[in-house]
Amino acid sequence: MSYDNELYQQVILDHNRKPRNFHEIENATHSCHGVNPLCGDDITVYLNVNEEAIDEVSFQGSGCAISKASTSLMTTYLKGKSVEEARQIKDEFHKMILGELDPEKEEHHLGKLTLFMGIREYPSRTKCASLAWHTLVGALDKKFEGISTE
Repeated sequence: MSYDNELYQQVILDHNRKPRNFHEIENATHSCHGVNPLCGDDITVYLNVNEEAIDEVSFQGSGCAISKASTSLMTTYLKGKSVEEARQIKDEFHKMILGELDPEKEEHHLGKLTLFMGIREYPSRTKCASLAWHTLVGALDKKFEGISTE
C-alpha cells in the first residue's frame, strides 16, 4: 500500500468516526438537504454567510465513510472562504474526482482536499464524495427542494 493511499484511508476513517462540525446551526442563513439514493447518504448542510465570507458551515445526517469524511473535510476547509471561492473549490473538487483535473499537474485551490484524488479510480463512489459539495451549492442557491445525486 502506498503512503498516499494509507494516508487517504486514515483521514477517511478519522473523519468518519469523528466528523468535524457535525451539528445544526440554529438560525442558519442557508441550508439544503441532499441525498444519494444509491448509497443511502442523507445529509443537510447548514451555512451562516455574511456579505464577504462563510462564517460557519456544518452538517448533520448519515452516510458511508466517504460521504461523511468528504462532508467533514468540506466544512473545515470552507470556513472563512468567500462564496465565490467556495464555488470555485467545489468545481475543482468535482473535476478532480471525475479525473478532469490533475492536482499534481494543474493549478488548483484544493489544499488537503486532494486526498480524494483516488476516488476517480472508483466511479461508483464519486457520488458519495460529491454529495456534500452539490448540497453546499444547493444551500448557497437556496434550493429548498433539496439535492439528489440521481
